[in-house]
Amino acid sequence: MSRLGRAVAYGAVTVINAISCGLGAALGVKLRTEATVRLTNKPGRIEGRILTDPDESTILIEKTVMHVLRYFNVEEKYGAYVETRSNIPIARGLKSSSAAANAIALAVCNALGEEIDDLTVVNLGVDAAIEAGVTITGAFDDASASYFGGLVITDNLERRILKLIRVDEYPVLIYVPQKKAYTAKSNVERMKIIADEVRSLHRMACSGGHWQAMTLNGIIYSEVLGYSAEIIIKALEAGAVASGLSGTGPAVAAVASEDNVEKIKRAWKKYPGSLIETRVNLEKAHASR
Repeated sequence: MSRLGRAVAYGAVTVINAISCGLGAALGVKLRTEATVRLTNKPGRIEGRILTDPDESTILIEKTVMHVLRYFNVEEKYGAYVETRSNIPIARGLKSSSAAANAIALAVCNALGEEIDDLTVVNLGVDAAIEAGVTITGAFDDASASYFGGLVITDNLERRILKLIRVDEYPVLIYVPQKKAYTAKSNVERMKIIADEVRSLHRMACSGGHWQAMTLNGIIYSEVLGYSAEIIIKALEAGAVASGLSGTGPAVAAVASEDNVEKIKRAWKKYPGSLIETRVNLEKAHASR
């Protein structure tokens, strides 16, 4: 049995934010988180380091490892030392927690020499994220898009994937303000005001209007959460296929065709912060060497 495990999972951006009503959708992107897990002979002792953000809490690492060890009934046998590395900015709405949980859960399975089905891995990560307090709903939509890639439409309350759409591998531009916004600290009651509207957008996405739903979701959540929707509108003016607030922000994503990437970049140039250029991801999370 291997005592060392490695895995990779990917980032995602919001299509429909599930916080208001429990129905969501997300789009996988080619940002990535890598996790390395070394099992130890110190049961109950789980240590973690986030190499790219060393000041961030490691509670999600600890909870995810423990959930997987319990699943295999080996929590009394092993502890673990975990390192993660990621190019997904933390607390910007880009599913850094979902990607980390998926990568860590897979890496623990890899270290144990065990294989389990994909949805079990996703659910173990979702359970860990809820217990760690880094998510409000469990973010099953985000976790599914991170794990499976493509555009995933879900019922988060029942943890069901309703549709998995292999969309074109469009370029995706992400505007990232400097300020962080932790999902768990968001005003849930305020977001529930728009529950009926979001349900309508979810039906629109299920019927094939996922890009329109992404844009409208971004505009209404921006208004509710106190962000300006101007940057979304600027992306649309520059020819974006869709644009919207990702998660509870503050990042904004734009799905672009090849010929309007530079136009969107110019439209966003005046806004303070950084710009990430990536693409739609269709690759599943996986163990790695």
